[in-house]
Amino acid sequence: MRIGLLGTGTWAERVHAPVLAEHPGVEFAGVWGRRPEAAEALGGRYGVPGGADLDRLLAEVDAVTIALPPTVQADLAVRAAEAGCHLLLDKPVAFTVPDARRVVEAAEAHRVASVVFFTVRFGGDQLPWIEEQAAVGGWFTGRSDWLGSVFAPDSASPYAASPWRREKGALWDVGPHALSVLLPVLGDATAVTAVAGPLDTVHLVLRHAGGASSTLALSLTAPVAGGGTGMELRGESGTVQLPARGEGPAAAFHRALDALMASARTGEPHPCSAAFGLRTVEILAAAERSLATGATVEV
Repeated sequence: MRIGLLGTGTWAERVHAPVLAEHPGVEFAGVWGRRPEAAEALGGRYGVPGGADLDRLLAEVDAVTIALPPTVQADLAVRAAEAGCHLLLDKPVAFTVPDARRVVEAAEAHRVASVVFFTVRFGGDQLPWIEEQAAVGGWFTGRSDWLGSVFAPDSASPYAASPWRREKGALWDVGPHALSVLLPVLGDATAVTAVAGPLDTVHLVLRHAGGASSTLALSLTAPVAGGGTGMELRGESGTVQLPARGEGPAAAFHRALDALMASARTGEPHPCSAAFGLRTVEILAAAERSLATGATVEV
């Protein structure tokens, strides 16, 4: 599969480009960027073309991976789908429900495969754990803590310069990760209540279609010493915890590429398709409304 990369920032440099260059069954075909010089430089590191001619790149590839802010991802994804390119998207798909829905509609109309790269859903230990707990069922409640320190005073995060993360905060950056694990295990969310915590921290309470409830604690401003992630489920089978991540995002991105190629080959939608990405955007948008009104919001 010939794949083009859209984006030249930190995420593109650290994960997308090196994995595309080494993944079996993938031909890294080129880089497009909003800054042509950055696209040329990144492409040059891997011996592939780089520049600002998006139409040309889309005409030459079978698929695109997108490593760009959510504010621009939806328009580019629609454009790529209209050109017949399969889509490997980043989370969140967009910041608004209409924008995320446009991506889904374009993918369906042009019959292209789509996968949203939720890193935990493609984890080597996490993916089988999620599938196992979903099969077990009987869960009463779940808890997910995603306490990052991207914007803590002593943070060394390479993403601390991200404008959209600073503007939208943990709800939209790490909220999708938590939902990507909870929803397949506990079922779709039917209502959400959100309460603001310190700085960008947000606490969510979800009601799920199967009768379970869950709580989420999300932050990008937690103290470095107090940060970390974890998920716990309690139910008829006892108490279980999501395995800790023992690998970096590159290994997960390899699996996401495999998932996109399989979906393109078989025509079967992946569980993390753009439609699932849309659902997470609907829930996060409802959480924003709950924060603004102080009320529980049906989703």
